[in-house]
Amino acid sequence: MGNATISLLAFIAAISILVAVHEFGHYIVGRWSGMKVLRFSIGFGKPLWTYVAGKDETEYCISTIPLGGYVRFLDSREGPVDPADEGRAFDHRPIPARIAVLLAGPAFNFLFAVLAYWVLFGGGVMALKPAVGDVTPDSYADRAGLQYGDKIVAVGDVEAKDWESTLVAILDNMVADGRVPLTLEDEGGRQRSAVIDVGDDRARLTEPGLLFDGLGFEIGQPPVEIGALSDGGAAESAGLRVGDRIVSVDGQRTKTFNDLVSVVATRANQRVAIEYTRNDVTATIDVVLGEQNVGGEKRGLLGISLPQTTSDYYYRRTFTPLQSLHEAATKTWTSTIFTVHMLGRMVTGDVSIKNISGPINIGQIAGESAQRGAGYFLGFLAIVSISLGVLNLLPIPILDGGQIVYQVIEMIKGSPMTDRAQILGQQVGIFALLLLMSFAFYNDIARILG
Repeated sequence: MGNATISLLAFIAAISILVAVHEFGHYIVGRWSGMKVLRFSIGFGKPLWTYVAGKDETEYCISTIPLGGYVRFLDSREGPVDPADEGRAFDHRPIPARIAVLLAGPAFNFLFAVLAYWVLFGGGVMALKPAVGDVTPDSYADRAGLQYGDKIVAVGDVEAKDWESTLVAILDNMVADGRVPLTLEDEGGRQRSAVIDVGDDRARLTEPGLLFDGLGFEIGQPPVEIGALSDGGAAESAGLRVGDRIVSVDGQRTKTFNDLVSVVATRANQRVAIEYTRNDVTATIDVVLGEQNVGGEKRGLLGISLPQTTSDYYYRRTFTPLQSLHEAATKTWTSTIFTVHMLGRMVTGDVSIKNISGPINIGQIAGESAQRGAGYFLGFLAIVSISLGVLNLLPIPILDGGQIVYQVIEMIKGSPMTDRAQILGQQVGIFALLLLMSFAFYNDIARILG
């Protein structure tokens, strides 16, 4: 199965799961509130499969276009209501009940993220310690005094527990005023303060893939040291040994294991020159790579793995079930706040709108995470679920947030908004979403074209 097919299937699976969660929130709270549900559909368009159940004869559908879904409630604005159903239409229920139903969709997306992270944290997580790798001469990081091997202890007032939380804190500080205050610890254990000052360059550095190149330092990661050799593999046959550190392949530097995999992947069955160090002595050796089949694609194989112990770079975090739940709720909350901040900064121009991803990019990431394993895919679902929850709370008329605004206005003025005002609002909402989708598709195409 090719990568494009895997990405498409993973994208459809992700959207279907998250939409089902979102719409189930509307559905179940609507039923609890006494509303009559006419249809619960995953997907849009003509139903492919329909099941009718319950005393209300609700239709449960899977439809042809798997890019969304909806719950259809009985509503007197769409037609006459049978006397037997009087008071069960959406617009006949009390306004607080309507608002609760509208809030339930995003709320269930956040709840899904909490549960997903709870599962992931329950098995313990490997975390990469925040440390500084190579520093580019005369860069922002170099002028701030960062050095190779420095450990990042804190970013501002935020403790740097791992690279994920550290990255969020760096971005938060940078987009606020262009300054990133750091507490660093050198290899001798001495702590010092440093400030990376990017000034007005902060918006450019928020473009995808530019942050660390722009700041001028790399994430400190374990060197490519051979921890084990596959029996009869290419590396063992060529004479490489456990403990050797691979420096480059055919002249391309391999600072991390991912670098090595990327270089080797495109050279199946080819002879390559590998530069390595052994006992502080550098040498070069020719190696004929093997091959492996990954998703129907032939890739090069060197036949090595990293050491099992990399405590200088990684550490394992373990939790009790209750601690896992607390960590999951905390991570969901901080991710939600970060997403809101970034959206707000995009509006003010402090964050690049190139960060808006469309279905192509999301599909590619979905495919990559699915191929890496169930845990990675579940983490991806959690992130997208949070984004979906935040997006639906925006005060845009055709989204949940906009509908909540309508209900609040009705509560204040004592009567519904006029049809003309609602139609105008819908038109504004559609225009806003089309504009957002245009940016997303443009960014996707720009990424593909490089």
